[in-house]
Amino acid sequence: MSRPAFTRVLLKLSGESLAGEQGYGINPQIITTIAREIREVVDQGVQLSLVIGGGNIFRGLAASSKGMDRASADYMGMLATMINSLAMQDALEKVGVATRVQSAIAMQEVAEPYIRRRAMRHLEKGRVVIFGAGTGNPYFTTDTAASLRAMEINAQVILKGTKVDGVYSADPKKDSKAVKYSELTYIDVLNKGLQVMDATATSLCMDNKLPIIIFDLTTEGNIKKVINGEEIGTIVQGE
Repeated sequence: MSRPAFTRVLLKLSGESLAGEQGYGINPQIITTIAREIREVVDQGVQLSLVIGGGNIFRGLAASSKGMDRASADYMGMLATMINSLAMQDALEKVGVATRVQSAIAMQEVAEPYIRRRAMRHLEKGRVVIFGAGTGNPYFTTDTAASLRAMEINAQVILKGTKVDGVYSADPKKDSKAVKYSELTYIDVLNKGLQVMDATATSLCMDNKLPIIIFDLTTEGNIKKVINGEEIGTIVQGE
């Protein structure tokens, strides 16, 4: 069994990745596949936490652009991330992985409140911790929430699972000349405006020297490959 390259990671999933081809909602097949892959890495002794977006259910930014109050729209988006978090918890428990959901917004009947020390204790006990409801504040994305939580739990890396196999100079589906980057610096990402994470999240990672690896989540086995140190996707780090 290969030794994992990272022992404590934060995995960031977009809400869209749970929707699959249907483009909205939650595809049970996809969520079960992801859960099985997570079980494999947890069995290797990796301490894993998750942040899941809510774009498959509700996009706060899109709603505010159509005239909805931004704060209200963002709170709705946070509730969407909780739906995804509970779905993922269910899928993980079904494959035998002990899981806790911690919410940045109080909802004690459904999830624990986010408490940093408690989250770290769960990780040490081999439980997967899912951080729901973003940062609990409007105007912040789940990317920023992922960076923040990763810093708080002393994660060694943020793994960002997407539908493409890394970061390209342009959209590879629209531009055949798009070049894939295997490595980037935080400054490159900010200067070129690359769609890795939003600027706030990237700056947070840069200030705290936390690497980000962007990889293709749709290929089965990739979560394990990334955690075991295989060079897939794009790594964003300091100079």
